[in-house]
Amino acid sequence: MGQQDHFPNKEDQILKRELTDPSTCRAAFSKMVALYSEPLYWKIRRMVLTHDNANDVLQNTFLKAWNKLDSFRGEAKLSTWLYRIAVNEALDFLRRQRNVPEAGDEALLSASRQLMADSYFDGDKLQSLLQAAIALLPDAQRTVFCMRYYDEMKYSEISKVLGTSEGALKANYHLAVKKIAAVIKQSEI
Repeated sequence: MGQQDHFPNKEDQILKRELTDPSTCRAAFSKMVALYSEPLYWKIRRMVLTHDNANDVLQNTFLKAWNKLDSFRGEAKLSTWLYRIAVNEALDFLRRQRNVPEAGDEALLSASRQLMADSYFDGDKLQSLLQAAIALLPDAQRTVFCMRYYDEMKYSEISKVLGTSEGALKANYHLAVKKIAAVIKQSEI
């Protein structure tokens, strides 16, 4: 599913108009939160792994959107603007979590344990290993991998959200796939 499959286009246009009108701004923002919370949650969750962390990042995303509403020019789709904020918030969260970097197998075990301890995770061991391997990726590779693999976004869409060339995105995705495959192969499942 591409990005447009998750975000309604007609509502996007109406909301953009309502968000710029001071008399309808608050109600439009509430409507926007209702429309975009679930798809943004899942995009964030794939990056930060756990339910509680995803909820925290989602709240920060909407707080930042509210605070930056006056700077939204409406040139991009509302969904693209929100997605960019969500990705940046998720990356900021991940950077804060990496204060004490762990090495190799310890990092993989830690990520896997964290995921398996999340009461909202319902995957099996292989899914846990995949998620842990994704968690070990550098931020740029993880972001591109999640957007391409899970959200099935085209490189042109990802480029709009991240402001990066398609060539760089393809390189990051290719490297991510190789690293994930190596982790899974090393674990001998």
